[in-house]
Amino acid sequence: MFWRKLKLFWWNHWVKIVVVAWVVFIFWIPVAALRSIDSYQRSYMVAWLSTMGLQATISAVIFVVLYAWVLQGGLQKLKKRQVKSEGVNIHWKDVIGMEAAKMEARELVELIQDRARIKKIGGNIIRGMLMMGPPGCGKTYLAKAVATEAGIPFISMSGSEFVEVFVGVGASRVRQLFQKARRLAYAEGGCIVFLDEIDAVGRKRVFSAFGGTEETNSTQNQLLAEMDGLKEKDENVIVIGATNAAEDTLDEALLRPGRFDRKIFVDRPDLEEREALFHYYLSKIKFDESIDVARFARKAVRKSPADIANITKEAALIATRSKQDKVLAQHLSEAMERIDLGLKKNRKVSEKEMQITAYHETGHVIVTYLMHPTDDVFKASIIPRGPAGGVTYSLPKEDEMFRNRDWFVAQICVLIAGYVAEKVKFGVTSSGVSSDFQHAMRLAHYMVWSLGMGKTESLGDYTSIPADQLSGSVKDKLNAETHEIIQSCMRQVEDLLKKEHVIFDRFAQELIEKKELDYDEIEAIFKEYGKSNPRVASKYVPKGGPNK
Repeated sequence: MFWRKLKLFWWNHWVKIVVVAWVVFIFWIPVAALRSIDSYQRSYMVAWLSTMGLQATISAVIFVVLYAWVLQGGLQKLKKRQVKSEGVNIHWKDVIGMEAAKMEARELVELIQDRARIKKIGGNIIRGMLMMGPPGCGKTYLAKAVATEAGIPFISMSGSEFVEVFVGVGASRVRQLFQKARRLAYAEGGCIVFLDEIDAVGRKRVFSAFGGTEETNSTQNQLLAEMDGLKEKDENVIVIGATNAAEDTLDEALLRPGRFDRKIFVDRPDLEEREALFHYYLSKIKFDESIDVARFARKAVRKSPADIANITKEAALIATRSKQDKVLAQHLSEAMERIDLGLKKNRKVSEKEMQITAYHETGHVIVTYLMHPTDDVFKASIIPRGPAGGVTYSLPKEDEMFRNRDWFVAQICVLIAGYVAEKVKFGVTSSGVSSDFQHAMRLAHYMVWSLGMGKTESLGDYTSIPADQLSGSVKDKLNAETHEIIQSCMRQVEDLLKKEHVIFDRFAQELIEKKELDYDEIEAIFKEYGKSNPRVASKYVPKGGPNK
């Protein structure tokens, strides 16, 4: 192993060693010659040679370095970092919130460490693993844990670092990367190459007559060739790629067995994993032991590990600004709201605007609470945040893989509830309904055009057919069904708000008085009037529009 590391040192620094040896040799020759002449001449020549020789040497070195630098890429390489191996120290105990992906990664580590057993039974060594999933879910973190547990060097680069305007630069960087990986594998027994955002160089190749994609294609071809070259030699180099893009956007040649043998989907954490993440990140700061961590885990539906880490950091900052010596539950709540809803504005609001906003948000609250099959209302506010004059903060009780027609209809009802509330109370509506209508129309269009949730004779995904190939009558029929869903939802919401006019006015007045209502306050008002949401007692279940 010592001789291998010595060879690795020579491979990495042979140019510097040769230059130093040559400089020493050049300076040794005149020193030896000067010994044969008298002292006066020797002093004169030393003074002259030292001046002229130094100037000539400096000029020559500068010229050679600049000339070589220009030939090897020049200015376009100024901002690109060199390929360097990273020291990582992340263990399995640090990887939280991705148990299924961690099991797959553990198996990869075992295969890396026990290559002899695989070869003995005639199996092939894993050469590549592709990690897919939403951003912030820990793909890079998991790759570093694999390198730490396997005890081998880790080299990481982003896919965008290979993309350049000049043809050949990206391919050159790929060769440099894998050359470094092979040398580290030779000296250390293995190496992991991590390519983050691999879709930047791994997308399906496009062959354009104008040559605009030539650089990307050549970079990808070089990457494919290097990954194929790993099979031909006994090198323990494993390539791990990570992407947020869909699998079908990547080139098929990159995904075939022999290049990326394993595919791992790193998804957002479930309820138990979110609770473990909160405990993990809270353990790194001072916090109140009485915090109901399970409750915050339930509120953090669809949050990634990075989101939860950000929440705890923000809570620590809020506690510091509040002159508290530890993080309290209210700090965590404020952190989640600040991240999800935005900062509160101190803009002065007129009494008329406040009333409109209060009744608008009340419509959202009542319809969400009484009609929505999955969402709970955690906060209602008429304090301006960002571009919005008010906000109703609702979250599902838990992630669902599939959503049925009732969910879509209930969601549309919630979206248009602000418009209906303004119309019922004031007879006119405001521009505050614009965003709600946009989302409602998109959902209704998606239901009819893509999911076949309109009339029974309109089944199919019509968005997969080019618009010019659809007849006018088909488009008119689909648009009519979309419009009918919106109208049906509007009738349901209007009937509900008129029927519950006492609660409607009570909620609006509470909002005007307190400006914000939390989950417990909202729940208390509904219980005061003997109301419960459909997750407990399905009194108000959306009818689902026409033909339900």
